[in-house]
Amino acid sequence: MLYKNYIDGQWSASETSKIFKSLNPADTSDELGEFPASNTQDVNKAVEAADRAFKIWSKVPAPKRGELLFTVAEKIRDRKEEFSQLMTREMGKVLKEARGDVQEGIDMTYYMAAEGRRLFGYTTPAELPLKAAMAIRRPIGKIAAVTPWNFPFAIPTWKIMPALVAGNTVVWKPASDTPRVAYELTKIFDECGLPKGVLNLVFGGGSDVGVPLCKHPKINMISFTGSSDTGKEIYKYGAEKLNKVHLELGGKNPIVVLEDGDLDLAVDGVVWSAFGTTGQRCTACSRLVIEDGVHDALLEKLVERTEKLRLGNGLDPQTDVGPLVNRAAQEKVGRYVEMGVKEGAKLLCGGEMDRTGDSKKGFFYKPTIFAEVTPTMHIFQDEIFGPVLSVVKAKDYYDAIALANNTVYGLSSAIYTRDINKAQRAIEDLETGITYINSGTIGAEVHLPFGGVKNTGNGGREAGLAAIDEYTEWKTVYIDYSGKLQKAQGID
Repeated sequence: MLYKNYIDGQWSASETSKIFKSLNPADTSDELGEFPASNTQDVNKAVEAADRAFKIWSKVPAPKRGELLFTVAEKIRDRKEEFSQLMTREMGKVLKEARGDVQEGIDMTYYMAAEGRRLFGYTTPAELPLKAAMAIRRPIGKIAAVTPWNFPFAIPTWKIMPALVAGNTVVWKPASDTPRVAYELTKIFDECGLPKGVLNLVFGGGSDVGVPLCKHPKINMISFTGSSDTGKEIYKYGAEKLNKVHLELGGKNPIVVLEDGDLDLAVDGVVWSAFGTTGQRCTACSRLVIEDGVHDALLEKLVERTEKLRLGNGLDPQTDVGPLVNRAAQEKVGRYVEMGVKEGAKLLCGGEMDRTGDSKKGFFYKPTIFAEVTPTMHIFQDEIFGPVLSVVKAKDYYDAIALANNTVYGLSSAIYTRDINKAQRAIEDLETGITYINSGTIGAEVHLPFGGVKNTGNGGREAGLAAIDEYTEWKTVYIDYSGKLQKAQGID
């Protein structure tokens, strides 16, 4: 089936005749549809539609905008299993994880629907008599939302829902690896009666759709989740127009295990964080820092557990780890494994593609652990975005923290310890936007800010009240009812 873009409330054919296919990465014979490889003309139509709609949508009372989002949340909830199975087919994560992805989208939609009754500003005493002073929130305008494939449902809701409830309009470019999920989510908005032009969906590649969308002069804000290299380029596009730009970028997340930590609990957290979603999470644990006294014991438990993980199609309930998203990702992981061996790291398990049984049909790579890794190695520093874990040994707490912080990224971190003093100190010492105590590096909740420091972003945050800050601008209002000219700052 050939799917279409969604522009100005209509499912519209692209201006091009080019298409691309969405394939199941666990079984490439399973095709999920054909989608338009759109171009600048399609982008222009979508932005113009969003521009027209903004003048109307921004004046709809925020509680009414919230009510529409609530209806969307109800419809998504009713179709949760359908969305979950579709996601597993389209990007490969195991079904239980896909259900979590969809549930996060449901939670975010309900949460932002409620913000329609808040969107709090504030009042403050004025410094002059018979004068009122307040600050209110206003929408920014037309938002370019560029989203990744690894959380094809949750991450779009992080951007679209707060943007819409705040009164903005959106042009959405989803990842080319997961267009079908984007189509189905947009279809729900259409079914719920979202006014035309408020949300527009344009399929296509980064250079043909993403770049002209971000550069478009009528776009007022860019929200992007993806690699740090691409994020830097997008930042430039926004700077040329003085746009607000929100970037959620890469990670090289550490888990620290101290000598007094619960080793069995740590193994649970490391395996889930390193190999959940086949390591294809910006919050995935890709570096494990173990204090010397428990290094060997923890590593033995970890390798034993990892070697028991079952690879396969994510729809199979027996599967622990699904495929990588495409062949390029599979080959990239292979190159980094080769690099790790050449640089002197010790390969403990995995380290190869899985071509046994049904794995021949897809892009599988065995969960991989390296020991004797040093901070200068590429596998320690680079974001691999696959099931590869690098293990380093630390002398003590201070050495462990220094190793954990030895990266250009700063998204998520975790520490396992029973020492409340060290745990509290780690909250301050770990250079990340998120820190977990005695848990893995993954598992965000929608009512709290999500984002990182250093090369992980540019200071913005997704989710929670922070998302409302991202998608609104402050307007200060003074009301003078004295009936005469009053001058501030004591000017007579």
